Amino acid sequence: MQISVQPYTNKPKIKAIILAIFQGQDIHPHAFYKGLPSAIQKTVFAYVKAKEFQGKIDEVKVLPFGSKGQVLVLVGKGEEKDWSLRSIRLLIRQIVVMGKQHRIKEIALTLEDFWLKDFQADNLAEIIAEQIYLAAYEYTVYKSTPPGGWPKINKVLILSKKHTAAEIKRGLKNGIIIGEAVNHARDLANTSGGDMTPTSLAEAAVKLAKEHGFKCMVLHHQEMQKLKMGGILGVARGSDLPPTFSILEYTALGHEEDKPLVFIGKGITFDSGGLNVKPETSMFDMHMDMSGAAAVIGAVSAIAQMKLPVRIVGLIPAAENMSAGSAYRPGDQLRTMSGKTIEVKNTDAEGRIILADALTYAEKFKAQAVIDVATLTGAAMAALGQRAAAILSPDENFSKKIQELAESSGDFAWPLPLWPEYESEIKGVFGDVANISNSRYGGAITGAAFLWQFAKKLKNWAHIDIAPTMTSIEGQYLAKGATGAGTRLLVAIARRIKL
Repeated sequence: MQISVQPYTNKPKIKAIILAIFQGQDIHPHAFYKGLPSAIQKTVFAYVKAKEFQGKIDEVKVLPFGSKGQVLVLVGKGEEKDWSLRSIRLLIRQIVVMGKQHRIKEIALTLEDFWLKDFQADNLAEIIAEQIYLAAYEYTVYKSTPPGGWPKINKVLILSKKHTAAEIKRGLKNGIIIGEAVNHARDLANTSGGDMTPTSLAEAAVKLAKEHGFKCMVLHHQEMQKLKMGGILGVARGSDLPPTFSILEYTALGHEEDKPLVFIGKGITFDSGGLNVKPETSMFDMHMDMSGAAAVIGAVSAIAQMKLPVRIVGLIPAAENMSAGSAYRPGDQLRTMSGKTIEVKNTDAEGRIILADALTYAEKFKAQAVIDVATLTGAAMAALGQRAAAILSPDENFSKKIQELAESSGDFAWPLPLWPEYESEIKGVFGDVANISNSRYGGAITGAAFLWQFAKKLKNWAHIDIAPTMTSIEGQYLAKGATGAGTRLLVAIARRIKL
């Protein structure tokens, strides 16, 4: 896809012209409207006067005009008082999805149509480019190409009356990098469990490292045995596929001595539930249980391409959770890298077990902050629905900072409490810590309380449970399947967090 910038003209030579209007807004002053042929102006005015188009949210009208197959697309922005960064993101996606539905290959829009008070042109251009890429994405690897090909937009032209091409292009560059990184995370997560194994996940990280100039080292079974990573090795016992542990490192020039930010991503490449096997309906999308790992890989890739002035470490513990005679059992005691034992009460609470070893491994980096991202619990979805991930940290100020960055990045997340009182709920009877709570309530919190037992030595630790936002839902104007949740948030943390 090509996104280009052009000085303003009210007659762009492109197939589809987007005219975005607030509810109740006078259409006559709009720049594109002034350049339209008089016949189409009269048609548009008649639509507005008859209230067949009112500028409401989700309202779209496609009007053909001219002899060269051009169309004018009226899109509603809703009421001006409700206009926000969230509105901009959704409207851009809606325009792209509409274009694909109508097999429109080229669109033109004005930057000012999406303006928000106190925004800079490069910031807005970044958001627009990012959302164009997110909405244009479709996972078709396993599908046969239809006779007419897959509908896609080939060109987007951004026009502005007030801002230079240079400042807009600066934002477009970062927006494209982030959008592509999120989509790559979606590719990884959407890949079937038979193809996306722990080894192939590690290979994907190595490939991106070579392409974008960061390091990636992969530990295999023997190295993990030497490190006594009994959590990862225990979960992996039931699978024929060996586990991997990938270490991604990006260091900007001159930042070699910085304390890094450490991002940890859960990499369960398929989760059957183990011997506590999942119900049929809960197992179908469990090839996406490595979405946290995909987010970390995508984020480190974007950070390296953007050449951010930071030092980043990404840790990817990866394993398959399967049922077999060799599988770990309820009642087993797994000794982790930390020396603590995990009392297995349920083999379907495996993600936290592999993260336990990764959190201990993170201690060696003496990081300024450690953030793990995982599709950890259905309980987080029960608490928050499917529109926000859960943030949990013993430091409420740290949670608040992450929440603010989640809002600004579009990877929405909301804090849940993590108080010392919750620790009593995950104490083991025969081992040090149990992998599920002795209470049926608050599973998202007690899952984080479990992880906390392995994060005590870490400064500024937070757990982000992305299970609620793992897949797209109706009204988001995103293709079905993985969303790449967490990728944009991790990039925003690397760019903007102040500790």
